[in-house]
Amino acid sequence: MKLKIACLQMDISFGNPSENYQKAKVSIAKAMVNNPDILVLPELWTTGYDLTRLEEIADHNCMQTIKFLQDEAIKHQVNFVGGSVAGRVGKDVKNTLLIINKKGELVHQYSKLHLFKLMDEHLYLKAGEEKGLFKLEDQFFAGMICYDIRFPEWIRSHTVEGAEALFVVAEWPKPRLAHWRALLIARAIENQCFVIACNRSGCDPNNEFAGHSMIINPWGEVIAEAGEREEIVSAEIEINQVKEIRKLIPIFSDRKPEFY
Repeated sequence: MKLKIACLQMDISFGNPSENYQKAKVSIAKAMVNNPDILVLPELWTTGYDLTRLEEIADHNCMQTIKFLQDEAIKHQVNFVGGSVAGRVGKDVKNTLLIINKKGELVHQYSKLHLFKLMDEHLYLKAGEEKGLFKLEDQFFAGMICYDIRFPEWIRSHTVEGAEALFVVAEWPKPRLAHWRALLIARAIENQCFVIACNRSGCDPNNEFAGHSMIINPWGEVIAEAGEREEIVSAEIEINQVKEIRKLIPIFSDRKPEFY
């Protein structure tokens, strides 16, 4: 089965959701020229890392963003791995990835499990407790958020349950660009799956971000990669390639989890 994927590598207006919704709307329209099956947005794309103002700008139960993505999905008949947003749930705010299918249905929500202390996430956000497994176009995938990719055991827990592509949304800083590329390629090779990673571009008051959104095949080959600026990076993937490679080198059946 072939799927066209497009990652919307966008700069994010710091703490300005209304401007970011408009920016996303424009990027979505541009990406639809190539008729993708799945569109991917970056991490915290509605607010950026304006963590100290989340009391004011977090999206209550992610409802505004869900409605935005549902409207765009129905309008364009496209599936969304809708990036992540700061969503308020009761007294807590979580960093939540949203999956919307082309019918406008909310398929899954995954809140970031591993909070990144170097950027003070643990001071303002509550960690999630659910897995990132979801289904689109009758295929099993998994969603991860930024720092999650440094925890291979977390990702493996999804691929052993059938995920054939890993979608990563991120605000990964430029100083660790080499880690971004190496970790994503490693996750693709060791899990024999596609990795579709959408990072943001640009700067905020405290950070410069790496860009370099990537689409990687199950051999670990980079089949599409953005630069540092705003860009739409896209590729067509053949999802059946996952099963072929897993048969050729049967790492899943050769695992010995009783020893580790």
